[in-house]
Amino acid sequence: MSQPSLPPHHQPPHRSPQPQGVRRPPSRGWRPTSALKLIVGGVLTVALVSGCGGDDDGEGGGSSSKGAQAKTLGKVAMPKVGKETNTMGTWVTDSTFVKGDVNKLVGYSLDGARTKWRLPLGGQLCWASPHMTKDGLTAVLFRDGAGEDALCTKVGLVDLKKGKLVWQKEGSDSEGNAGVQFDEVTIGGGTVAAGGTGGGGAWSLDGKPLWKPAYLADCDDNGYAGGDDKIVAIRGCDSEDSSTERLEVQTVDPRTRDVKSSYKLDEKVEYAHVISTAPLVVAVDTGDSDAGTGTTDILTIDDSGKRGKLLSTIDVLAKGYQPNCPATSVEGCTELALDKASSTLYLSSEVDVDHGGPGERITGLNLKTGKETGKTKMAESRSLIPVQTDDDGSLIAYLGSMYSEAGGVVRVDPKTFALETLQTHPDDMKDVESDMDTYGDCTMIYTGKKLYIGDSRASRPTSDSPARPLAVVFGA
Repeated sequence: MSQPSLPPHHQPPHRSPQPQGVRRPPSRGWRPTSALKLIVGGVLTVALVSGCGGDDDGEGGGSSSKGAQAKTLGKVAMPKVGKETNTMGTWVTDSTFVKGDVNKLVGYSLDGARTKWRLPLGGQLCWASPHMTKDGLTAVLFRDGAGEDALCTKVGLVDLKKGKLVWQKEGSDSEGNAGVQFDEVTIGGGTVAAGGTGGGGAWSLDGKPLWKPAYLADCDDNGYAGGDDKIVAIRGCDSEDSSTERLEVQTVDPRTRDVKSSYKLDEKVEYAHVISTAPLVVAVDTGDSDAGTGTTDILTIDDSGKRGKLLSTIDVLAKGYQPNCPATSVEGCTELALDKASSTLYLSSEVDVDHGGPGERITGLNLKTGKETGKTKMAESRSLIPVQTDDDGSLIAYLGSMYSEAGGVVRVDPKTFALETLQTHPDDMKDVESDMDTYGDCTMIYTGKKLYIGDSRASRPTSDSPARPLAVVFGA
């Protein structure tokens, strides 16, 4: 969501979630777009892991109806904190809505109105995988204590249905010393893999240590991406001038880390983020990305052979598309959606100033060719953000709130790009929605005719945002 009634220069900085305890690179500025996130893969089988008007100009049509009037089914209060605290993690199983909280995970009824269980972690969350197995298992990374000097060393496998920590592990370095610091964690192919500048490691779902990246003086695994039955590593090796790394995308065996396919990125690439492992889609940043996107290009790579082949390139910078990729993390790209059956990627873009007024549109792009498949009309004075794709290939998107109207959920036809309103939120929540967008860093999931919004950060209330919740559930 965004707060479109304000001109861009009045909007606050956009922030992407960063692992706690990990150095944040210098800010590259900000962009006046939504901070809401989609879940990429695993959480919904149709997900990767969120009315239009105007004259007919060959673009997608407007909303066909007002949709169902949704209610606020549940609202999780913002925890009291002295300073900003990481609360990453938003998942929905067939029976439970689970939210990361301060030093714990909490399970709620599907309407978000009743607490079912609490799982203390003993330390602040550092990272939470967006992926979830069919059995409701996911991976989290958390600190080794509650103190200020606690480090992100604890890797945990969580049963989201039962609210249990199945196991917790620590990695070791090349000399066998325990307590390696990790930046992020993922799950895929029956393996939990944690990585970062401090090192990497992997465990089976029954807690058995599987592998550590081979030690090379000039090379490190920057991190891993999971989902489906795959693990993809981003491997960085020092270049000849030692000032930058040469990055390589490696599809690896989840059990052994044997490299099954590799693709070397251009030496100008500074960071790489994996959008999807199957198909293999990678967002890269050559250092001059639009502020907040973390991306200059999106690459689709064929990893069926030992040497990966580039299938297509989408020039994000030239086209003004607005994905949201965290500056240094391998996973975590949001504000996009992928339909695997049709190999279509959906991205938002800001309104062209020639069309007048703030807002966003959504464009479909074929990943095999990089060409546009269609686009919606401009949203009038509000944001339009991809959330996920449905079983029939249609796109579920979030239509942002504005001063005079609350937000809602729309369906985008993949052929005509016309919008159908699925639900409209209560008007008394429009300020809450706007605050969660403007001051929060949120994840959206739409399932069971409910929209779940969870904030990845807990912070103190301010005069501008006095009552922002940690999470809210909208539904009929």
